[in-house]
Amino acid sequence: MDVIHPRCAGLDISKKDAKVCVRIVGSGRRRATETVTTWGSTTNQILALRGHLASEQVTCVVMEATGDYWKPFYYLLEDLEGVEVMLVNAREAKNLPGRKTDVADATWLAQLGAHGLVRASFVPPQPIRELRDLTRTRTAITRERSREVQRLEKLLEDAGIKLSSVATDIVGGLRASDARGAGRRRTRPRRAGGPGAEAAAHQDTPAGRGADRAVHRSPRIPGPDAPEADRPAHRGHR
Repeated sequence: MDVIHPRCAGLDISKKDAKVCVRIVGSGRRRATETVTTWGSTTNQILALRGHLASEQVTCVVMEATGDYWKPFYYLLEDLEGVEVMLVNAREAKNLPGRKTDVADATWLAQLGAHGLVRASFVPPQPIRELRDLTRTRTAITRERSREVQRLEKLLEDAGIKLSSVATDIVGGLRASDARGAGRRRTRPRRAGGPGAEAAAHQDTPAGRGADRAVHRSPRIPGPDAPEADRPAHRGHR
């Protein structure tokens, strides 16, 4: 079988670490050598793996799409110069039936990549991935909000409050009712030193309050039994 990549690496990725098999085709009749090493899933370990693959002059890296564990390895290895990083479907890279181990899976992936028997899955570039994560997060938050509104509607129905029959938006209806019930009115505060400030300060003093009482006091009208001194003088007719 023809060899497309003489130096190929296969990665079997798990949650804690990854088994890496570097397959190098020998010259002439020499058999290919396969070296399996174990690398952690932390960023420092992946960067060290990056340097290891560059030192081995690997031209192709094959890994399976296992959950979300492949993402750190793919993101840190995708821009490695001169290396084709391939993310393959687990169905297409399925090994022969028998004893399944991480070492055997890494070796099998390296063999498939060396002979070009796997097809890479599409992975969008970084700007598209960031935009997709943003839109997916927004969709998830919107769905959670809808679930909370439905729970609130059910709670109000259990309490005998038929708010959904008179308001299309329950949350907006509750906000409007709270604002009306509180009776909050915005008043403009009087500026210190502005027009009317001196008059207001004078009204707060005892003299000002007495003047207000004097102004608003109604005139006294004497009755028929009042003494002569309190009655007004009558002018005679000419």
